[in-house]
Amino acid sequence: METLEETFKTLAIARRLQPSEPTYILDVALQPSPSGSSAALVAVSCSNRTVRLHHRETLGVHGEFKGHTGRLCGVRFAHGSPDLLYSGSADGTLRCWDARRPGSDATRVFRSEVGHAFCSFDLSSNDTVVCAGTEQVGEDSFLVFWDARMASGKPEGKQPGLLGVYTESHSDDITAVRFHPRVADRLASGGMDGLVNVFDLSQGGEDDALITTRNCDSSAGTICWAGVDGEQLLCLTHDEGLHLWDVRQLDSDDPLTLLSASDARSLVTLPDGHALEHFVGGAWLEWAGQLQVVGGTSKGELHLLECSGQGLRAVRSLTDGHSATVRCFLWEPAGGALLTGGEDGQLLQWRAGATELQGAQRDTLKSTSAMQLKTKAHRKHPSKRNNT
Repeated sequence: METLEETFKTLAIARRLQPSEPTYILDVALQPSPSGSSAALVAVSCSNRTVRLHHRETLGVHGEFKGHTGRLCGVRFAHGSPDLLYSGSADGTLRCWDARRPGSDATRVFRSEVGHAFCSFDLSSNDTVVCAGTEQVGEDSFLVFWDARMASGKPEGKQPGLLGVYTESHSDDITAVRFHPRVADRLASGGMDGLVNVFDLSQGGEDDALITTRNCDSSAGTICWAGVDGEQLLCLTHDEGLHLWDVRQLDSDDPLTLLSASDARSLVTLPDGHALEHFVGGAWLEWAGQLQVVGGTSKGELHLLECSGQGLRAVRSLTDGHSATVRCFLWEPAGGALLTGGEDGQLLQWRAGATELQGAQRDTLKSTSAMQLKTKAHRKHPSKRNNT
């Protein structure tokens, strides 16, 4: 098997798709496939409030789902029931779709209180609990929990499946919610108040469930579990800070800080005079045993970085792909391919040693639509009042 360095060294564009309608690609998810079948689907959330399905191998459009009336905050496939696809939105709903039926209505709709606008969500590793983080409501922000197996399309009244709400752990928009990849009751959350919390949901009430809190001294942008056993937690902030903690000793008052920088761009030296403008996100590459951080520029350049307690190390820069800010990325299992999407509307598939098919569309679609102008800012969280 190729080493990680060899895989990165020969990465090239294998497929490129840019739909005729210019929309930002905000998030991407891959349908689980035990055998790695090429028949699996890729889901992307778009700035026009739709969830689009693509064929994994060709990136061809398979269909789409419509129903949300506010901007989307992510997409997730269920782990054990891969035909179930979840999406969250600032319209105050999480929706579950049947990926076998593109264009159909949501099979389940999750709601909480009127006035809640969701800006993050995730699904537990055993598919039983879904959690969403809200924007600030008055002086409060909420983590809302549902039984993922129960929901209703009814807009009012008691919501079936609603398990409870945490109200005290954050005081501003909850911008990131991530369940542990293997421990179903372990949840991390990050907010614009600078707090990153870890909960053990098996303990019940909020006070008992909160087992550690870290302060990233800025607005948390993305969080990511890392390490062989998920013993590390990475936080990237909206102003390009980076914090990596060892959270194995959750009963300790001071989990070990492995790496911390208020502006982590200064930790990176890129070749050929390239500049790192922002971080896109982080991912633990289980197949490689490495924590990867992806950085980029407003012109679409991507920089793959190895992250550890020793700092950030530039491994490979990807150019001539995107022409605008990249919003999301995803590695397929075992490093089969890297998927990237961004503000140029393109969905790209990168593979080691690939040669891009001839005739692939390379033109950049430009739009001055109000929707794109309102969602143009990359690292800053959108305005609470702007629910496009």
